[in-house]
Amino acid sequence: MRVSVNFKEHLESDSVFGEVAAAARELNVPAYVVGGYVRDLILNRSNKDIDFVCLGNGIDLTQAVAKRLGNLPVTIFKNFGTAMIKWQDRELEFVGARKESYRKESRKPDVEMGTLEEDQQRRDFTINAMAISLSASRYGDLIDPFGGQQHLQEKIIKTPLDANITFSDDPLRMMRAIRFASQLSFDIDADTYEAIGKNTDRLGIVSMERITTELNKIIESKVPSYGFKLLFHSGLLKIFFPEMVALHGVEYQDNKAHKDNFFHTLQVLDNVAKVSDDLWLRWAAILHDIAKPATKRFDKEVGWTFHGHEDKGARMVPGIFRRLKLPMNEKMVFVQKLVRLHLRPIALVKEVSDSAIRRLLFEAGDDVDALMKLCRADITSKNNDKVARYIRNFDAVEQKMADLEARDHIRQFQPPVSGDEIIRLFNVPPGPVIGEIKDAIKEAILEGTIRNSREEAFELMLKLAAEHGLHVKEESKN
Repeated sequence: MRVSVNFKEHLESDSVFGEVAAAARELNVPAYVVGGYVRDLILNRSNKDIDFVCLGNGIDLTQAVAKRLGNLPVTIFKNFGTAMIKWQDRELEFVGARKESYRKESRKPDVEMGTLEEDQQRRDFTINAMAISLSASRYGDLIDPFGGQQHLQEKIIKTPLDANITFSDDPLRMMRAIRFASQLSFDIDADTYEAIGKNTDRLGIVSMERITTELNKIIESKVPSYGFKLLFHSGLLKIFFPEMVALHGVEYQDNKAHKDNFFHTLQVLDNVAKVSDDLWLRWAAILHDIAKPATKRFDKEVGWTFHGHEDKGARMVPGIFRRLKLPMNEKMVFVQKLVRLHLRPIALVKEVSDSAIRRLLFEAGDDVDALMKLCRADITSKNNDKVARYIRNFDAVEQKMADLEARDHIRQFQPPVSGDEIIRLFNVPPGPVIGEIKDAIKEAILEGTIRNSREEAFELMLKLAAEHGLHVKEESKN
């Protein structure tokens, strides 16, 4: 991590800063680069979004900069007093320095013009409260009143002012604290984290959309379990995701215990994160065992069971997505499918049959590769020999899948004979018998009785139709 940056040299190497500085001089307003861009510059992370603050009217400065950059269009957000320009592949946002005051029932502040120091005080964390001057006399000077650069060095998330006030004023900042800690692999300052625990109930005034935006960024971090553990231990997770908290804990009966499904789920999530950046595959990892608390039973012979948790979990997915304001579209269907099917490949490890593999390929379709990643991730035993044995068996299953798919083309299965064709051929109205014939053909293909080919399916259709007393109409014979 870089902790010493020549800020002036950086500004001089990038023409956009010179244009903003020139526009600010024309308007006679001091201007600064602020926030996340400064943080990421010190961390040597790329950032396409640059925030500027000026001691004056931010919209006027935006328009002056837009003119200098080639009369670019300006997007104005009147409610926030900000304006934005898209330039090349970047977004430049401008605002006048301000101070804020909050009402208890809302996280939307009352805003008035302020000094640079007041603007820095209102920011969420010290690492986001640094500014770089664009004024000629101090060009490139870092203004860091709260030790943000030092906290980057120490890998600490800390609020500029009293954390209890910061989080009570805008409770979304509690989610953001954990999100930054998870993304950057930073610790949260002890007093700051304690304040999160004291203010969890304040999260109720934040919209679910904003909460889920931060949650998804935690899920997309390199080791997402870290963020979830912070959410869990702080008490935030139970506020908006009680189903996941319900996974926590181990119950003993007759000296038999089940594993802690909360920490198992986090291990599966981390395992998936090592092999895929797909947010929705990671959501499938989070939800794959979500119904275990509801299906937990104790059997004196075998111990704890969770029979049917995959089916019940799949039925729970739409409700969870709806409440968390996640998309109710093909993404939800994908997660639901993987939750429902996640035990199937594990069963195949014990007994591999062509029929079972065909059925899995048919049901998983194009998502079979994602399903197998989830299933491999689901092997979390502390017994290394057991894990290695399962992985070898999974390798064999996947090879069998590839062989059968190459031969039978089941993954993108389309009925070789359609219902409309049966209706035309036998001159019969739509009805149950059509579905019975189609299902029988599909079953024959999946069982391997016939190949997935037009010729063999057509021949079987004629046989099945005859058994139902159907005969090809005369015109079709000709």
